[in-house]
Amino acid sequence: MPQVYTTDHSASVLATHSWRTVANSAPHLLPHLKPHQQILDVGCGPGSITIDLAKHVPTGHVTGIEYVSYPLAGARELAAAAGVSNVSFQVGDIHALPFADGTFDIVHAHQVLQHIADPVQGLREMRRVVKVGGIVSCRESAALSWYPENEGIALWKRVTDAMGAAKGGNPHPGRMIHVWAERAGFARADMRKSAGTWCFSSPEERAYWGGSMGERAKSSGFAKTAVEEGFAGLEELNRVAEGWREFVEDEDGWFALLHGQMLCWK
Repeated sequence: MPQVYTTDHSASVLATHSWRTVANSAPHLLPHLKPHQQILDVGCGPGSITIDLAKHVPTGHVTGIEYVSYPLAGARELAAAAGVSNVSFQVGDIHALPFADGTFDIVHAHQVLQHIADPVQGLREMRRVVKVGGIVSCRESAALSWYPENEGIALWKRVTDAMGAAKGGNPHPGRMIHVWAERAGFARADMRKSAGTWCFSSPEERAYWGGSMGERAKSSGFAKTAVEEGFAGLEELNRVAEGWREFVEDEDGWFALLHGQMLCWK
């Protein structure tokens, strides 16, 4: 099935993804992790969450899959550098997972459903490969907020959302992922829905987040696609980059993301 991911796995994109851990990106799942579990991490990217999951299941194993091979070499290097051996990475498509029914204790996806062509089919596949009594865990962005008002960041959001929707994605679906889960076969009584946040306000946080996002506007697949497919011109992308630079330098700057989270038991 075609992918609808609107950016790529360039250095600026991987920089924002590599910051992610179980604690800051899957806190709803953390209490349910046990040492022996077999876990599948769908859409693993550079592997930071995958490797952190493996640290929480020292006698188990975590498999990370990504629809392209490019970030997986870096993920393997990261695992080796961390001394984590109970983790592996491979190419795979969430729409047709290359695993037998009931293989895993937990199947996890972070910020993946918004980027795929058929999120219900993706969840259906996640449900298929989890064991009876196992957990499917998802987290997706639901809303963004920032201070002070910043036209460059507002333009970035408009362009990003337009690109995602035009390619068949679902920008910021965290408020409705439980609806997709029910369509995929989960019973409402077997779901636990919650919310989580990221907030970037300290000088270090603003430099990390705003710096990475500003770089995306200039040199990532997002920038290339935006220009080639008519979503934004170079002048507009320069305004986006300038908006993120202003955010980094503004001591009053504050940026937050609200995420929808869910656990679904099979």
